Amino acid sequence: MAMEVTTPMMEAASKGLLGTKHRISTVTSPLRAAYRIRHKYLVMKRRRVSVEQSEAAGDEGPGGRYLPTKGQDPLEGAFKHRAKSAEHFTFEKVPVKTVKRKRSNKRRKVLYPSDTRKYLPEEKKSKAKNCLFLLSLIVFFQIYNAIENLDDNVLKYDLAGLEKTLKRDVFGQTEAINTLMDLLRDYLATHIHNKPLVLSFNGPSGVGKSLVGRLLAKHFRSVLRDELVLQYFVLHHCPDQNNGTSCLQELAGGIANMVSQAEEEEKIPLLIFDEVEFMRPALLDFLQAYLQPHQPNEFLNAVYVLISNYGQGEITKFVLQNASSGLAREPTRSEELLFNVQSSLSQFHPIWNHAEIIPFTLLERIHIEGCFLEAMMREGHYPDTTQLNDLSRELNYYSAGSHQYSIHGCKYVGSRVSLLH
Repeated sequence: MAMEVTTPMMEAASKGLLGTKHRISTVTSPLRAAYRIRHKYLVMKRRRVSVEQSEAAGDEGPGGRYLPTKGQDPLEGAFKHRAKSAEHFTFEKVPVKTVKRKRSNKRRKVLYPSDTRKYLPEEKKSKAKNCLFLLSLIVFFQIYNAIENLDDNVLKYDLAGLEKTLKRDVFGQTEAINTLMDLLRDYLATHIHNKPLVLSFNGPSGVGKSLVGRLLAKHFRSVLRDELVLQYFVLHHCPDQNNGTSCLQELAGGIANMVSQAEEEEKIPLLIFDEVEFMRPALLDFLQAYLQPHQPNEFLNAVYVLISNYGQGEITKFVLQNASSGLAREPTRSEELLFNVQSSLSQFHPIWNHAEIIPFTLLERIHIEGCFLEAMMREGHYPDTTQLNDLSRELNYYSAGSHQYSIHGCKYVGSRVSLLH
């Protein structure tokens, strides 16, 4: 056996060689790694170029399968072919039925935590409610003020006192007085009007027409002034019917002065014409001109009263015919009476087309006794019931069923009382 002989020189040489190899390996290992990486990069680059060339040349087989080229890795080529084909892959739209959920009308409950307080949502106050409330308040005060003004106008004429006086002194004409007061209240409630108020008292003699006219004049003189009340008696103020021109001029001047003063004081004058049945047609035509609506404002605010015996035949006939059947006092019959009287008055003159007709009906025997009592009290007599019956029996009456109506009303009551001692 041969033996290896190692000398110190050989050991030293071997140690030096190993150190040199170690130093070389530490330098060349990074270079080798870089070389391997570059080699793999070039191989992959060549493969990619070959794949692109094969795709451009039509490397796909039948059925769209991929056929690798010569010298190409089959797995890598198939993977790239699949990725390329995925770029051009499209999905077909499949119709999908969508189910619409019905909207629930029930409101979902608000769930509050158990450890907190529950607060209702805060209601914001609208400013429109305040404006509406303010507007309603303004309208209310305007209406209230207008009503107060109407009451003030009516109170100025003291119509309540006038009604008491008429019902106390006038007998048997309750319906006529109620109609008169209603018309006066409606007209005197305001100061501005579009036409004058024309009242016509019609009926037989002695039933209270002239008495009501005198009471009206007396009352309005007390609440207004004498200058705002005209009481015109035809036979007294114009006795000479042939001299009608002077009567017209005098009447025109009186009416003009009266309405002018009333307009300045914001009052409504009263003009009473008694014994109208004795007026000539020219005087009626002149008076009708003041009753038209197209006039100056001061002539539109006035009350005219026409007192006459026109229509007494229709009133007497109506009362007697209906007294026997018990329908004389029914309100439904008064419309028929007004129609009959209106038709009769229109035949005399068209001035009554502008008037409100107030018929005065016949007086019964009990009303005549009241007239005797009033007249005897004024003369200082204190009659008893027997004396009143005897005095009322002396007058003439219409007999209709169980009723007795005086032919001349209370016209001759004063003359009979004056003969008493």
